[in-house]
Amino acid sequence: MELRRGAPDRTPRRPWRNRRVLLGVTGGIAAYKAVQLARDLTLLGAEVDVVMTDAATQFVGPLSFEGVTGRPVHRNILEPGCALDHIRLAREAHVICIAPATADFLARAAAGRSSDLLGAVLLATKAPVLVCPAMNDRMWAHPQTQANADHLQAAFSYELVGPGIGPLAYDEGEGAGRMVEPDRIIEHIGRVLEAPGPLRDRDVVVTAGPTQEPLDPVRFLSNHSSGRMGFALAAAAWRRGARVTLISGPSQVAPPAGPRLVSVKTAAQMDDAVRTAVAHADTLIMAAAVADFRPAGPASQKIKKHDAPASVGLEPVADILAGARAAMPEGAVLIGFALETQDVRANALRKLEDKHLDLIVVNDATRPGSGFGVSTNEVVILDRDGAEEALPLLPKDEVAERILDHLETLLTDRA
Repeated sequence: MELRRGAPDRTPRRPWRNRRVLLGVTGGIAAYKAVQLARDLTLLGAEVDVVMTDAATQFVGPLSFEGVTGRPVHRNILEPGCALDHIRLAREAHVICIAPATADFLARAAAGRSSDLLGAVLLATKAPVLVCPAMNDRMWAHPQTQANADHLQAAFSYELVGPGIGPLAYDEGEGAGRMVEPDRIIEHIGRVLEAPGPLRDRDVVVTAGPTQEPLDPVRFLSNHSSGRMGFALAAAAWRRGARVTLISGPSQVAPPAGPRLVSVKTAAQMDDAVRTAVAHADTLIMAAAVADFRPAGPASQKIKKHDAPASVGLEPVADILAGARAAMPEGAVLIGFALETQDVRANALRKLEDKHLDLIVVNDATRPGSGFGVSTNEVVILDRDGAEEALPLLPKDEVAERILDHLETLLTDRA
């Protein structure tokens, strides 16, 4: 499966697959983004029921949502044959997401109004509710809007996602009030849909991406790692309820929503960040492709072509994985990765033992669709007891889920 560089995987998968999402769309300019949200949720395997307010239909047509979900759009509460729609929709939803949520909607929801279908559904449901505000920054800053938002969280346990800061409607500049992007909303929906498990409220540290070791101020030694595998692991752990710190080297792939991002460049910087982060961590997943060597004595000025040395001296960098165990609490789980080109299994087992790992995930860089620069991976998961699971070629998001299944088993066994 080929994806655009940085494009998320939109195939049916956990936790959206076969779950019922009710998407409420209210009358704001950001309603056009809700079409993308409905489409992506559907591609992920969710059954999406769209409920539109009358005002929402002034911005985008119901047929657009029906076209991307394959399901009828719900609009009216007082219509023959629809008298109990608000009860049925409220009961069948696993999660309700209001995107965009206008200032008027926040006011009506905070007051418990049921003058339209969406309001009635909210009063009848027991499902968790996510609210994605979208409005002008001055409207969002108004004390009454803030009070309404606070009331929805405190009294009703609704979760607010956003608003973001960025460009607003035409000629309104930038500010707080912009609806967060659909891909980030999807991750929040996924976190709600995940059943409570062993990772809930755990502290997980994930490293991702390459490191860059400077040769001079404009050149460096690095590798082809995109960070996709580490990003997928961090996103999946966050959806499962963990507090995730993602320590990433430079990447052209957008980092996931949810995890706390710590950006680094060199192996030394990653080493420092890891030692700080793992002091109270339950798990470290070392998915980064850290350089083994760095230029010895990098030049302070750009090396000119006529001054280029005949060879470049290299020196080893700190072994982050080998030193991580001593910095972690007793009983914490340590997972490493091994990308090999020969003697794949033997080299992985040696690394598992030498680095005192609990699990190692190994893949053969010479196999098509595996390793750097692709959206898929084919790995073998090995543990210290000699058990192993060989996975077929899968999207990296799915590989991440399978690795976390092993992690949850280890955490359960140590509880």
